[in-house]
Amino acid sequence: MPSDELGHAIKAMTSARVALGRNGNSVPVREVLDFQLAHARARDAVHLPFDATGMCTELDGVFVRSAARDRTEYLRRPDLGRRLSEGGREALHKIRGAFDVVFVVADGLSPVAIHRNAADLLRQLVSRLDDWRIAPTVVVEQGRVAIGDEIGELVGSSLAVVLIGERPGLASPDSMGIYVTWNPIPGRTDAERNCISNIRPEGLSAGTAAELLFLLLCKARQNGLTGVGLGTAPGIVASEARTLGPSTVN
Repeated sequence: MPSDELGHAIKAMTSARVALGRNGNSVPVREVLDFQLAHARARDAVHLPFDATGMCTELDGVFVRSAARDRTEYLRRPDLGRRLSEGGREALHKIRGAFDVVFVVADGLSPVAIHRNAADLLRQLVSRLDDWRIAPTVVVEQGRVAIGDEIGELVGSSLAVVLIGERPGLASPDSMGIYVTWNPIPGRTDAERNCISNIRPEGLSAGTAAELLFLLLCKARQNGLTGVGLGTAPGIVASEARTLGPSTVN
């Protein structure tokens, strides 16, 4: 196959920057401009204001903030994004109960990912959880993955499910991730979570992600654990173990 045909064939299989071509000793100007545009979109995704009020209205959720006072502090101090503000803790004490699962919707590093994907996925998932005691959805501004541990403990939930905007890639500024933790308490490690990633129209669809998450939640409740151990738990076949791989990002 000629090199140009091979390049077109490869580009048709991936959104990665491959087979860019050459203009003398340089990359073609079009590719340079495309890269700059993608980089700008990724930066914009990080700094886009989070419509927490609209998300709370759409999901009938409870709004809280992390300990990070603003976006700049959130980006510079990841530890603050993993802890609730004092007002957030007070708000969650009011809804404490005995729940099977709490869904946490956090802006993370891409609010646009939450705006585009979270509500649709939750609608498709919650309709399947007829026998589950579901806590009020918690919407977090300036949140990171581990904030779900404190939230889960405060509301009294066996499982915490964090839907969060992932770090934008140059081809995926709107990618959402889901992190699931059994018996959430502050101090949980990434090895104790499971992750479903790359949820976006050009990646894993909301419907497919909802199916995988439903499977994961059922297996977690059945076995009383998440993370590395879930892949070797009784009743989980090899293909499911690969799907329910442990979290690697926090």
